[in-house]
Amino acid sequence: MQPDEVRARFAAAQVARLATVGADGLPHLVPVCFAVDGDRIVTAVDHKPKRTSRLRRLANIAANPGVCLLVDAYDAADWTALWWARADGTARVLEEGDPTAEEAIAALVERYPQYRLTRPTGPVIDIAVSRWSGWSANHPSDR
Repeated sequence: MQPDEVRARFAAAQVARLATVGADGLPHLVPVCFAVDGDRIVTAVDHKPKRTSRLRRLANIAANPGVCLLVDAYDAADWTALWWARADGTARVLEEGDPTAEEAIAALVERYPQYRLTRPTGPVIDIAVSRWSGWSANHPSDR
């Protein structure tokens, strides 16, 4: 798939998996809600219950800003419909009140009806995508 198609499939997905790596070298993977704006992806710490507000993904980004996000489609009955899209990039954490964070939260509120009821207030993760890649059963030579 070409980068524009990868980006479009990625942007249409409802949930992505965010991969970070900590200072200890260990990977960490979590599902996230997100919004795409060109070669930028944003996600925020929201109101859903968490064990702590000191999230590992935030500490990992502080230690190593390189991240990867993945979305995919799986159909057990029709493997010709399988595809995945990946965004590799550099993340930064924006605190509440930062104008860029406010724009990101507005994009998330627009995308997810649940956020219209309870806006995210936690830090925003702002990712500058450096590479879009993907694979589709309809484009088997892509990787």
